[in-house]
Amino acid sequence: MLQLHNYPRTRGVRVTWMLEELGAEYEFKLVPASDAGFASKEFLQINPAGKVPALVDGDLILTESAAIVTYLGDKFPEKRLVPTPATAARAKYDQWCYFVLSELEQPLWTKGRHTFVLPPDKRVPAVIKTAEWEFQKALDILSQGLGGNRYILGAEFSAADILIGQTLLWARVAKQPMDFQNIEHYADRVLGRDALQRARAREAAALES
Repeated sequence: MLQLHNYPRTRGVRVTWMLEELGAEYEFKLVPASDAGFASKEFLQINPAGKVPALVDGDLILTESAAIVTYLGDKFPEKRLVPTPATAARAKYDQWCYFVLSELEQPLWTKGRHTFVLPPDKRVPAVIKTAEWEFQKALDILSQGLGGNRYILGAEFSAADILIGQTLLWARVAKQPMDFQNIEHYADRVLGRDALQRARAREAAALES
C-alpha cells in the first residue's frame, strides 16, 4: 500500500488531495513536528531534507509535491488526472506545474520566510513588498492562461489544478489580493472539490489520533 508521510496545513496537502481524487488506498503517516521542523531521526531516513511530503511506494521514496502528484497520475492513468506523456496536453500540463513552482508560489514563500520562517536576524523585511508585487505579476500570467476555461488545461480537471488551487488557498490565507475575476471563480471551483474536503478531514483526523 502507498504510504504518505505528511503533515496538515502544508504543501503536502497537494498529495493527500491527489490521492483522494484518485480514490487510491493509502496510509497517512503523520510526521512529528517540532521547533526544528520535521527533523525526527526516523523521518530524516526517508527524506534527509526534513521536509514533507514524502511518498513511499514499495522500494521507491519520492519527495517534492509536484513530482509526487505527477507520478501518481501516471500510476493511475485511467483516472486521467495527468495527461499522457509525449502529447501536447502533457507539455501544457508540465508548463503549468513548473509555473506554479517557479513563479506562482515563490513570492508567497519569500514573504513567509522573511515574515516568520527564517531566524529574525536573517529576515529582510524590505523584500516583502517586492514579493507581493511579484505575486501579482504571476497572477496576471495565470489569469491570461486561464482565460474563460473551467480549468487550467480546458474543460477537464487535472493535477495541475491541484498545484494551482493549493497555492491560491495559500494566498487567501496570507490575505493576498487576487483582483482577477476569472481566478477568483476558478479558485472557488477548485477549492470546493469533494476530494479536497476529504483530504483535509483525513489530515485533521491524523492530528487528533
